[in-house]
Amino acid sequence: MLSRRNYSKQKTDRRRAVRYIVIILIAFSLAFSGCVQLKQPNTKFEYYTLEYDALTSDKSPVSGHKSTILKIKYFSTSPIYNTDRIIYSDQQFKRTPYFYHKWKVKPAEFVTYFLSRDLKESGLFKAVLPPTSGSLHTHTVEGTVDKFLELDSNDSWEAVLSISVTLQVAREQDVDKKIIFQRSFSTKRKCKEKNPLALAQAMSQAMAEVSKEIGIAIHGALAGK
Repeated sequence: MLSRRNYSKQKTDRRRAVRYIVIILIAFSLAFSGCVQLKQPNTKFEYYTLEYDALTSDKSPVSGHKSTILKIKYFSTSPIYNTDRIIYSDQQFKRTPYFYHKWKVKPAEFVTYFLSRDLKESGLFKAVLPPTSGSLHTHTVEGTVDKFLELDSNDSWEAVLSISVTLQVAREQDVDKKIIFQRSFSTKRKCKEKNPLALAQAMSQAMAEVSKEIGIAIHGALAGK
């Protein structure tokens, strides 16, 4: 039979053991929580878009083009850039997506919308129809976004944009007569700073430049120049 003294000692030892176990569990919990936070940081995404004023032209549609109605089809995208995540390249053969910095929409959606808007606002054609339009049209414009990325070097970052465009005659059955031209339009614009916001600004400038070139090319092709 245990004496009162030994019983009291055992009771005290059990209490200490319980306290130690509680302390160890708390420490383990805090350590685990810290590891989870390091591996899963704050998931706050930043979204970026293109912004620039619609381009207008001081030219008037030439005689014979007042009846030209363009329909812009949905552009496709190179598989590498068919994502809303911003893609950057800091060495050849390597493409890496940002995790927390994204485009508001995919590159093909940007190009389809801004090209349609710019051609419409140029005043060079009777009408420019969006992809969803079911109205009659004389010509179609379709293409592919070949490059849409941030190109990094030690000195600077650049926005790189490359678009392939095909201009076709609508409802023309003869293949030789259907395609008027197929061309690529490319440009690079230097970022003012090394951050995603500066990239969005530079890409906006690149889109404005390429869109203007495409409009001039289409107008010239229809004029036979």
